[in-house]
Amino acid sequence: MATTREGSVGCQAYWQSIAQHRGLSAWLLRPISWLYGALVALRKQGYAWGLLRSHRLPVPVIVVGNVVVGGAGKTPTVIALVQHLSAQGWHPGVISRGYGRSSDAVVEVTATTPATDSGDEPALIQRTTGAPVFVARQRVSAGQALLAAHPHVNVLLCDDGLQHLALVRDIAIAVFDERGCGNDWLLPAGLLRESWPPASGSAYRPDMVLRQHREGAQPPDIASVPGIPIFNAVRRLAQYAVGPHGQRIALEQLKGQALTAVAGIARPSVFFDMLRARGLTLARELALPDHADSAAYTTLQQSENGLLICTEKDAVKCFASVIEENNPMPPRMWAVPLELAPEPEFFADIDARLLLQSTHSVGRRRYRENPSR
Repeated sequence: MATTREGSVGCQAYWQSIAQHRGLSAWLLRPISWLYGALVALRKQGYAWGLLRSHRLPVPVIVVGNVVVGGAGKTPTVIALVQHLSAQGWHPGVISRGYGRSSDAVVEVTATTPATDSGDEPALIQRTTGAPVFVARQRVSAGQALLAAHPHVNVLLCDDGLQHLALVRDIAIAVFDERGCGNDWLLPAGLLRESWPPASGSAYRPDMVLRQHREGAQPPDIASVPGIPIFNAVRRLAQYAVGPHGQRIALEQLKGQALTAVAGIARPSVFFDMLRARGLTLARELALPDHADSAAYTTLQQSENGLLICTEKDAVKCFASVIEENNPMPPRMWAVPLELAPEPEFFADIDARLLLQSTHSVGRRRYRENPSR
């Protein structure tokens, strides 16, 4: 089992390295990327010509997604937007496919919903923000169910929906991390899900770009596109870690201790580097596949001695068994929250676009001004 996990992570890291450069391996995969690009373009035209149907929901929809494959910071962006919009008087809800869950059913995510039913990211969003969150195979179905259950919600955020064209979006945000566009080639020869920069006048271009970078680093170099503003956001770990029952401990208190770091995310090495940048000593680094199953975390906690430290996404599954045990002893596992700080201009642009959307539609203005209806 451990060998399988390590092999999966190793293959993913190897492919990521291929997709960053135009080496021999990338050139060998290039013909497949041409076919992939043709299929992507054909699908977009199908929606643009009305051959494939898009559905509009009665409230503004903000889609947060990435042009590159892998974790580029979509979920932290959604969390930051939910918190900002709530502070501005909006009543946001979140919809998602819920990648990695065990069914395709429409599910409302609550604090007690197992991650196997919700997916890791939706569970994290709900527990962090308290906003209504629904998951479904079709985001339209998730949105309809959410609005029926929570009629006060007057704006929806779609987590990871940039390529989901069946849902009409009012604001589309493309998120990039320090990888930028890799080698600028499409999958599988490169990192790109779709071409960047998009051609002038092409359908379904994002409305704005959010470049994320670690504290003290430079933003990634992204080709600019006329009419699509680019904003920056700093990504950093919090100064504290949290335990299964909401306990907090300052990272300062963990310095000098031999920690086992665990990360089941798209790029575990990024988390490990950020922990070391906070001055923590990592005796072991355990990289699990993205969306690893709960059994992997249970086995890990049973086999590892000493203190473990993980991401908030991992904690969705790691903490479940610990919470059920209700052990009064100090926790052996801690999760470090990730903080995202977009520049103020990003939120100002979002506010202006939402105001424009709310005044364009009488039905949407009703949701904004009288959310109880």
